[in-house]
Amino acid sequence: MAEMKKILIVDDEINTRMALVRYLRRRFEIDEAENGEVAIHALKQKDYDLVLTDLRMPGVDGIGVLDAALSKANAPQCIVFTAYGSVEKAVEAVKKGAFDFMTKPVKLDKLEAVINKALENIENHAAEPAQKTSRKSANLCRSEAMQKLYDVIETVAPSRSTVLITGESGSGKEVAAKMLHKMSGRKGLFVAVHCAALPENLLESELFGHEKGAFTGALDQRKGRFELSDGGTLFLDEIGEIPLSTQVKLLRVLETRTFERIGSSDPIQCDIRLLAATNKDLKKMVDEGTFREDLYYRLNVVNLEIPPLREHAEDIEHLANEFAAEFASENGKTVPVFTPEAMQKLKKYNFPGNIRELRNCIERLIVFNKTPEITEDDLPENIRNYTPVFQEIKLLQNQEQKQLGSDNINEQEHALILKVLEECGNNRTLAAEKLGISRRTLQRRLKDYGINE
Repeated sequence: MAEMKKILIVDDEINTRMALVRYLRRRFEIDEAENGEVAIHALKQKDYDLVLTDLRMPGVDGIGVLDAALSKANAPQCIVFTAYGSVEKAVEAVKKGAFDFMTKPVKLDKLEAVINKALENIENHAAEPAQKTSRKSANLCRSEAMQKLYDVIETVAPSRSTVLITGESGSGKEVAAKMLHKMSGRKGLFVAVHCAALPENLLESELFGHEKGAFTGALDQRKGRFELSDGGTLFLDEIGEIPLSTQVKLLRVLETRTFERIGSSDPIQCDIRLLAATNKDLKKMVDEGTFREDLYYRLNVVNLEIPPLREHAEDIEHLANEFAAEFASENGKTVPVFTPEAMQKLKKYNFPGNIRELRNCIERLIVFNKTPEITEDDLPENIRNYTPVFQEIKLLQNQEQKQLGSDNINEQEHALILKVLEECGNNRTLAAEKLGISRRTLQRRLKDYGINE
């Protein structure tokens, strides 16, 4: 007799939960969770084939449950439920990796059909040859610069060292963090906290949890992200947004591997691998007194700097084709071909929003595309009409090319940089954006010219 598939049902509405249990228990082995925290604990203890979760729940919501489920080595298929007015949130869940979504009230016959499709998907994946998680299966970038970065990730991943991931917004910092977790061999979950998205008064509760009655509105005990990521990886994105008072507590956790929930003095041990990311200059913040120096050095044991897309523009073509295939599949369309002119425009554009901007651009192109190809005229106006400031002056030459270059080109480069700096009131960040290069590259060029801060 075949082993029954295991389903975890997550919903804070007891009537909905009970109805689903009654309907499905004849075919499946069922566990239930009345909220997101209980669900994440269950996911840490057991492997499931399917997770059915409501999206709107107090505390850890359905997106949190989805992230926890998909972070597992044997990730289950996930189906999310949403109220009619919250379909946009459900679409976000599908983009994150949910198999499908259904609006409430859930029609049980339709749910069964979706479950059967999800199970069929499981069987199809099981029939495929097993692949070891590696940088090859996760890597969409093939440039030399990115391959060197992936070499470092592969080397650092198995260690317990804290890693500080730096780079511009949209460059792929969270992708790098997930790769580190997957290659680490840690059995626990990958839990992400986007520090900039949380008000200061909620951040500590989100990180450390709280006891019932700890403050106004604390109606129940709640586990924080440190507790939920025990045995796994905690990723703190935009770490530079954490206030100084919270930085002190974070430093203590890193030093002692213990913390207390808000409203309690009982220490809780945690076994976590901490990864942090920022698009800010933390060293400058240390000098300004807005970031603790001792915490900075605790975080910056290993530094991974993710280059902006414009510094590995040779990856644009491959990335664009991969994203086109992904979104065509999601939307039930044939994968279109980029005309040479369209691809050339994409490759010349400086993408200030980095890989995220490219991905969003390709998604829009696929959604509106009605022909077998994407032409130059289909591209957004800002890409279609973009003219690099440097044009034929190759500021991002490698060392060999630079040695072969003429003095005249270097002089033009020098003059152009000084002109743009003057136009930008000596604001180097604005000047770098206008030039279509990173601020770090601009700093290197100015140093070459003997121009200091």
